Amino acid sequence: MKRVCVLLIAVALITAMVSCDDGTESCTLTISSTLGGSVTTPGHGAFTYDKGAVVNLVAVADDSYRFVSWTGSVSAIAGVHASETDIAMNSNYAITAEFEAKFMVSAGGLHTVGLKADGSVVATGRNDDGECNVGNWTGIVQVAAGLFHTVGLKANGTVVAVGLKDYGQCGVGGWTSITQVDAGGYHTAGLKADGTVVATGWNGDEECSVSNWTGIVQVAAGLFHTVGLKADGSAVAVGWNDYGQCDVGGWINIIQVAADWACTVGLKPDGTVVALGWNDDGQSNVGDWTDIVQVDAGYAHTVGLKSDGTVVAVGWNDDGRCNVGDWADIVQVSSGNAQTVGLRDDGTVVAVGDNTYGECNVGDWDLN
Repeated sequence: MKRVCVLLIAVALITAMVSCDDGTESCTLTISSTLGGSVTTPGHGAFTYDKGAVVNLVAVADDSYRFVSWTGSVSAIAGVHASETDIAMNSNYAITAEFEAKFMVSAGGLHTVGLKADGSVVATGRNDDGECNVGNWTGIVQVAAGLFHTVGLKANGTVVAVGLKDYGQCGVGGWTSITQVDAGGYHTAGLKADGTVVATGWNGDEECSVSNWTGIVQVAAGLFHTVGLKADGSAVAVGWNDYGQCDVGGWINIIQVAADWACTVGLKPDGTVVALGWNDDGQSNVGDWTDIVQVDAGYAHTVGLKSDGTVVAVGWNDDGRCNVGDWADIVQVSSGNAQTVGLRDDGTVVAVGDNTYGECNVGDWDLN
């Protein structure tokens, strides 16, 4: 039911750390990059500047990827959503440039959605509420599959949605300046370009009470809770909290969040993962994961994409949703109610898990 976001979408990150020693007049900017793009200006490596200098940053996406935004200490960045911008090096900063694939997958309750590189969308699985009626969508840059609805972000920052509308979860027609969306159980959340968040749908557990959030760089919608990743790497959450899935107040240095039924997952820049919430089936047992570049949370399972294109998964596996050990060349993962979906680097798609409604019938997809 995610995204992505961070992601993700396949997600690629460039992390830059600015260090100014107390009492000195110079700062060091260290830049590195991973899958999806690179920083061409000033380049990769360590650079020293006078304190207060304004440094030009240029991020260039690889083929089939797009630049999303700079995250981290964004108060010093002139244009957070501009691939070419400036940073004023007047303090210590940690910033991240995020890229995501132009094509992506999103696994929902009983359906799976795929975004093609040309901006069109495909879907398979349950369609009782019209959640798969995306055949006429164009100009889409991100998709998110909820329990019984599907949301699409258009290149112009507007949003479209189809599927179950009983609680207003598809009421996104007036949204503008949106940079990322996620679809939960019965609600939809959208991140605006100014770092604020909007939400619509079921609010019985206050999962849509996000109007006071600021400085957000990614949102994740669970069944009845919503999580926001802040620019400083901390997280906030609202909604149903019976299992502690909203207890993210102590998290730091997070670069991506994922949420589902009663579990919240966070990815750290060193490739390790944290999780909290319901753990009856071991879906939060991610403490030994390493080298992870993207995470997603399903109904009772959690999935992680490793930097080498392989995938790990923990949680309930009676229907085979965690049988991802032989996957290779994966650039993005998405976990739904009872299925796990993987996007290969060539645009083809694999899926495991329950297939009662055909939600795993993605073998003939070519999204590139």
